[in-house]
Amino acid sequence: MTSEYRYDVDVLHLLISPAHAYFGRAREGAADVPTADAATAELVAGKGIVGDRFFGKAAHMDAAVTVFAVEALEAIAAELDASPFDPLLTRRNVVIRGAELAPLLGQEFVLESGGDSVRLKAGRPAHPCAWMDQMLAPGAHKAMRGRGGVRCQVISGGLLHRGPAVLVSPVVLDPARAGEATVLRPSRLP
Repeated sequence: MTSEYRYDVDVLHLLISPAHAYFGRAREGAADVPTADAATAELVAGKGIVGDRFFGKAAHMDAAVTVFAVEALEAIAAELDASPFDPLLTRRNVVIRGAELAPLLGQEFVLESGGDSVRLKAGRPAHPCAWMDQMLAPGAHKAMRGRGGVRCQVISGGLLHRGPAVLVSPVVLDPARAGEATVLRPSRLP
């Protein structure tokens, strides 16, 4: 029998955007694309979030949903001596409070919210892009390395709701470490 650890979390934001705002736009600048901070999001196994830019894209099936700890963003703002950042500018799909995410890499976990649940597999870290220096503050790209969240595959779909939730993990998590950077290889970018 697999161990199970339950953590009370809050789903603060559910970002759904049908188009890329930063990807492939080095010269043009950030695109002004419609973005919803939805009250609920429908996740489909093997495809991602209905209506999102990564939904059903073959290249992103194993990383269609990004889960991000808001504590990381708060720590970055504090380190840069900046005002609080808008979490939606990071373009992460699911922004939560209350869970360390790095230990979930390679693991399946469940988010229970609003009477529904979804099963995700955290496959790889969500590395920040250089746009974070422009969208958040100078130095944000470097500060976000190692704490940009986790890119996940949807294993079993359902609805995810904003508000109180439970993260069910097969590994022990330390919520007090949610804002800490994990050690990653150095980026090739400045």
